[in-house]
Amino acid sequence: MEPETITVKGAREHNLQNVKLDLPRNKLICFTGVSGSGKSSFAFDTLHAEGQRRYIESLSSYARQFLGQMSKPDVDQITGLSPTISIQQKSSGWNPRSTVGTVTQIYDYLRVLFARVGTQHCPRCGKPITAQTRDQILGQIMSLPSESKLLVLAPVVRQQKGEYRDLFEDMLKRGYARARVDGRVVSLSDDPMLDRFSKHDIEIVVDRITLKDSVRSRLGEAVENALEMGDGTLIVAPADDEPTSKRRKRSRNDLLLSSRYACTDCNLSFEPPSPQMFSFNSPTGMCQTCDGMGTRYDFVPELLTPSPKKSFLGLAIEPMRTKIGKWRRHIYKGVADALDFQLTTPWKDLPPKARQALLYGTGDTHLTFEWRWSGGIWRHGGTFDGVIAELWEKYRKARSSMVRAYYEKYMRRSHCSDCDGARLNTQALAVRLDGQTIVDCVSMSIAEAAEFFASIQLNDIQRFIAEEVLKEIRARLSFLTDVGLHYLTLDRTAPTLSGGESQRIRLASQIGSGLVGVLYVLDEPSIGLHARDNRRLLDSLLRLRDMGNTVVVVEHDEETMRSADMIVDFGPGPGVKGGHVVAAGDLDAIQKSKKSVTGRYLSGHDRIDVPANRRPIERPSTPPSSKLFSDVACVGKTVARDGAKPGKSRGRITRKVKRQ
Repeated sequence: MEPETITVKGAREHNLQNVKLDLPRNKLICFTGVSGSGKSSFAFDTLHAEGQRRYIESLSSYARQFLGQMSKPDVDQITGLSPTISIQQKSSGWNPRSTVGTVTQIYDYLRVLFARVGTQHCPRCGKPITAQTRDQILGQIMSLPSESKLLVLAPVVRQQKGEYRDLFEDMLKRGYARARVDGRVVSLSDDPMLDRFSKHDIEIVVDRITLKDSVRSRLGEAVENALEMGDGTLIVAPADDEPTSKRRKRSRNDLLLSSRYACTDCNLSFEPPSPQMFSFNSPTGMCQTCDGMGTRYDFVPELLTPSPKKSFLGLAIEPMRTKIGKWRRHIYKGVADALDFQLTTPWKDLPPKARQALLYGTGDTHLTFEWRWSGGIWRHGGTFDGVIAELWEKYRKARSSMVRAYYEKYMRRSHCSDCDGARLNTQALAVRLDGQTIVDCVSMSIAEAAEFFASIQLNDIQRFIAEEVLKEIRARLSFLTDVGLHYLTLDRTAPTLSGGESQRIRLASQIGSGLVGVLYVLDEPSIGLHARDNRRLLDSLLRLRDMGNTVVVVEHDEETMRSADMIVDFGPGPGVKGGHVVAAGDLDAIQKSKKSVTGRYLSGHDRIDVPANRRPIERPSTPPSSKLFSDVACVGKTVARDGAKPGKSRGRITRKVKRQ
C-alpha cells in the first residue's frame, strides 16, 4: 500500500539542525520563513537531491557511468519519497536557438501541422502548389459538368525561345496531330512557323473528349500519357475556348493539374513538405545565409551611405573608395536601365527598389549589359549580385587586419537580409495554413495564438488529420496562459526570459506532460508575476496537485500560503540562527503559533503599515542642461542628514564638479 506521508528524519544539510518532518502526499505544501533559514536546503538539497540519487541508482551500472555519481544528502532517513522534479529560478539557457516555442514543444507540433495540412505556395509568384495522385486528378476532371468538350494537354515547352521543328516532327511520328501554341490550337502537319527569338508556350493535345461516364477509361489513359509527357503536369481546357488575343499563355478557363510539387508558371520544383523543412536547426529548413539564426554580422545600408546627397557614381557608397572603372560602370548601367533610374541621381532620391537592387542585387533576373567600344556595342547577359556581395568578397579575401577593420566599420549584427529574421528558407515560408505562415503563428503572442488555433478554418480532411496535433497545441497554449505568460511570443528567445518566466514555462510544460505520482519542488514561482495573474498561477499548482502529485513550493507570497494545504515555517532566523521548523500545519495552526513570525502576520496580529508621510523629492529649480555645475555623489563617503547622529540616518555626500 502506498504511504500517505513523506517522512524525513535527521536532516542536517547545510544549516538544517537535525530536522524531522512529515509531509502529506498529493498536497500543496508551502515552505516559508526568512531568507537563509533553510527552506531551499530542505526542499532542493535534501528532498530533490535524494529523489534524484535514488532514481540514478535504479539504473544499470552501464547507464550510471554516463550520469555520474550523486552524493547522498546529510539525512538519516527519508521514506515515502516519490520521483522528484525540480523547477528552480534559473535561466532557461543561453542558446540563441532556443525559443518559447521550442522549450514548450509547441513549435514541434506546429512543424508537424504545417507539414501535413499546410498548403504550399510558390515563393516567387505566390500561387498555390498541390500534388495529387492520378486517381485524384481523374476524379477532379470527372467532376466537371457532363457533356463538356475538353482538351487534355501536355505542356512540353514553357516560355522558351526557338522554332521547335524537331519537336513537332517527333510528335507527329508518335501519333499526335495537334498542339496548342501560344494559346491557339494548330495542326502539327501544317508546320507552325515560330519566331526563334520569341518565347513560346507549347502544349501537345493528347486527346479531345466529350465528358461522359463511359469515357472514364479513355480519360484515364489520356491523363497517364499527359502526365508522362508533361513531366507530372497536365492542362484541361475547353475544346471550344478561343483566345481573345493573338498571343496568350493560357486560357482563363484552363485547369492546371500536377502530380508533383511544382510551379508550372515559374518552372520551379519543390520537395514535399516535411517537419524537418520547418526547423531552423536543420539544414533542410534553415536559411542558408544566416544558418537559422535570424541575424548575421552584415553590412548596414545606413553606415554604407553616410552622405545620401551624393549619387551612386559620386561614391555615395563610401567603402567603394575609388573611382568606378569603365567595366564596373557598364554593369551598374545595365542594372539602372533595367529598373529605369539614373546613376547620377542623389542616393536619397532613388526609389527603394533601385537602392535594394544596387546593394543586394537582382537575384536570378537575367539582365542585358552593353559594352561600348570603338568597334560598336557588345551586348552580353548575366545576373547582378549587388555591391554588398562585392564588399563581402573583398572582406573575405583581405589578408591585412587593417583592411578587415576598415570594412567592419560598416558592419553590424542585424536581421538577415534574405529571411528578414524568420530563420527559415523560402520554401518553408511559402507554406500557409488558414492564410498564415508558421512565422506568422510564432510571432503572435500566446493569447493571440490561442485565439487563432481555437477558430482555425480547415476542411474536413485537414480537420481529421490535424485533430490530435491541434489538441496538443491548444492545451499547451492554455497552460501558458494559466501561468500568466499570455504576453510572450512563441519566437521569443530563451536567453531573453527572466528567471520567473523561464520557471513558469517549465511549470506549464510539466502540467502538459500529465505525469502522476511525482514530487514537484518549485522555487518561488510567483516571482516577477503581476498580482492580477497570481490567482491563475495558483490554479495551475492546484491542478497539478489534483492530478495526483505532491507540490512543494518555496514561497513568501501570502496568497500562496493561504491556498496551501500545509505550511512549514523555517527559522527562527537566518544562517546559524535558523535551520529549525518553527511551525508546521494548516493555515489555522500557523496563525495560532506563538513562535511563528509568519503566523503573526497572516493572522493580522503584526503588520507593516504604509507610511503616512514620505520624504519629499528635491527637484532642481532649473533644468540640468542650463547649469554649469551639477551635484554628483562622492563614491564611498557618507554624512549625517537632517541633524541626525552619525550611524542613524546617513546620506550620500555631494560636491560641486564642473560639467564637461
